[in-house]
Amino acid sequence: MVDITNVEIIAERTVRLWFSDGSMRVVDLLPYLWGPALGELATNNDLFSKIAVDPEIGTISWPNGSDLDPDILHGDHEPASLSGTAIG
Repeated sequence: MVDITNVEIIAERTVRLWFSDGSMRVVDLLPYLWGPALGELATNNDLFSKIAVDPEIGTISWPNGSDLDPDILHGDHEPASLSGTAIG
């Protein structure tokens, strides 16, 4: 498992992520921002802009308690929502 070590917003819902294995990825988060916990982040610019790395869980998170799996953001696993199984 890799952790996210740094995040930078580079466009509306696109971020640059640095990982503990030394890699970096640019990720459009919009496809992941749906459902009760994450949906508000798709439309609320102020809330989305508060993205931060939570070092305790090794991923990005927001003040509303939302976070995303670092393994999916790293590209190691396909999100369950894209494989036909609904998330949360």
